[in-house]
Parts: sequence; structure tokens; C-alpha cells
Amino acid sequence: MTLPADYHAHSNYSDGRPLPSMVAAAADAGLEAIGITDHCNVSSRELPQRAKRKLGFNLDQTYGRRREALRSLREQAPESNPITIYDAVELDYDPRDESEIERFLEDAAFDYTIGSVHVVDDTNIFDREYFAAKSESELQDLVAEYYDKVVALIESELFDVVGHVDAIERTPELRGYTTQAHYERVAEALEFSPTVPEINAGRVLEEYGHFHPAPAFLEAIQGRDVQFVPGTDSHRPAELLDRLPVLEERFADLDLEPVTPFSE
Repeated sequence: MTLPADYHAHSNYSDGRPLPSMVAAAADAGLEAIGITDHCNVSSRELPQRAKRKLGFNLDQTYGRRREALRSLREQAPESNPITIYDAVELDYDPRDESEIERFLEDAAFDYTIGSVHVVDDTNIFDREYFAAKSESELQDLVAEYYDKVVALIESELFDVVGHVDAIERTPELRGYTTQAHYERVAEALEFSPTVPEINAGRVLEEYGHFHPAPAFLEAIQGRDVQFVPGTDSHRPAELLDRLPVLEERFADLDLEPVTPFSE
């Protein structure tokens, strides 16, 4: 299967490589469209603000500048190799921030939005050292907190796409605590929400070695009336070029027809 678009890619407006190089890689890969979905957090709480300053994730302030850059890239695209570039976002979700998220998204008017859960217990889910110090019962509770947030994200209907629904499995210390009950809760929420999940290739070629959702999770979701968008979750041109073929193969193996994250 040839995928027409990659709806999850990052640029130097968050933690990726320069915007022109990411768009060029998508064009070189033969894609008809690329969605630039830089990380963003709009919480006014102190801990997210501190993390944002540390990482330099300032898309809430720079999306207008990026929008101008995207417009320029569209104008420069050669007629022989045109590509549609979507102005999108991957926004951190926490139920405590819903009102701020809603206001920001209404003002920003992106082409589409990905919502992702990256934090439990006020700690990034990829912080291995923090979770290594936790007991088994604490880890179970933290994984439950993660899926509570994922379900709340879906039920909020603030986003077009829920990003990497089982990203918590990437962290070895948290891996294996996701249960069938977690799968079913998320799958049920997706079935009754306009928010759609993605098949995310962000760690399939790395240590984790799986797509999101992982096979057992995907099976629970596929048993319901739910569709998927494709995303490489690339931060570098080489990642996009390497991940796209395996993502296409995944959609073909599953006999899935990819959907767009917005109404056409």
C-alpha cells in the first residue's frame, strides 16, 4: 500500500530538524501531503511552564511565525513535485488544562490537532530514572493514571487525533502494566468519539520495536467501528524516509484504509 500522507512529523519549531528539510524528505518519499505537528503545551501550571522553558517548546508563541514559513514553502514547491503541507500541532493534554487548551485551539485554528499524554505524576512518561524507583503497586497506579488521562482526552473531543495511545509502553520500567481492561476502556471511548487514533511508527525501528497501538491493543480497537490515521512521528528526515515504508506495510498487512484527521 502507498500512503498518501504522513500526519505526524516534527520540525525545529519543537524538537525536530529544520522545517524545509522535513518537507523535502516528505516530497522525496513520494508523499502527497505532510502534516507538521510540533509539540506544544499551553498549561499555566508551574511544572509544565518550567519544562517548556527547559526544552524550548514555544509553539504557543511561535505558531504564527511557523505558519508564515509553511506558506513560503508551499509557494516554493516545484510544480513537478508538489506537496500539500498541513499546519498542525501535537498538544500536551492534561484534564486540568482543558479550558486553556480549548481557548488556544480556537484562536490558533490549526488544520488539525493531535492530543497526546506525556505526563503522569507530574513526570514525563519517558523518565526512566524516576519510574525505576517506584514499587510495583505504584507503577500499576501510574499506568492506570495514564489511561485515565487518555480516555479523558478522547472524551473531551478537543482533538482530531489521539497520539500514540500506548506510548507508556516505550518505557521499560512501565512496560507490561497495561491490561486488557485498559485496552477496552480506550477502545470504547474511541468508538463513541470523533477523535481517531493513529498507527504511529515512532519507535517501531528502535528498542521498543512495536507500532502504537501494540498488537493486542490494536485488536481491541479494531473490534469496534474505529478508523486510523498514519503517522511516522518523525523528527529527522532520515526517520521519515525509514519509517514510511514499514508504516505502509503495516496498513497493508492489516488491510486498513487510512483516513484523514479532518473533514474533507
